[in-house]
Amino acid sequence: MPKPGRIKPPMGHDNAWWWEQAAQGVVAIQRCTQCQTLRHPPRPMCSECRSLEWDFVASSGKGTVTSYTTLYYPQFPGYEYPLNIVLVDLEEGTRVTSCLTGCTPEEVDFGMAVTAYIHEDEDGFKIPMFRPAAKGGI
Repeated sequence: MPKPGRIKPPMGHDNAWWWEQAAQGVVAIQRCTQCQTLRHPPRPMCSECRSLEWDFVASSGKGTVTSYTTLYYPQFPGYEYPLNIVLVDLEEGTRVTSCLTGCTPEEVDFGMAVTAYIHEDEDGFKIPMFRPAAKGGI
């Protein structure tokens, strides 16, 4: 029997482009073309000026941990536990939530420098994750 994979995120009109960029190795940040406000997660309307016009910029992947938690339970198939879940302030000026790998839960700390990388599951699904900056990234 094959090993179960990660639960896939819903992909629709408003976010499929983001997952396509991740599959190409890019951590994309949506940007309002009217007021230049960055936003994540992707959504159809700018919260600042209400514009529906947008493009995106490629993130450097560099950031710092603003908040974090470690998940031990419930344990879903397709994931390796414990999971370090981090809220990262990207150097571009927006925040993303993702997994932090390459360190133990005890090593995670506020203000920790991290770098994004693209993780690829056994089935080929690609998702941006972070690791401590000292271990490199994109």
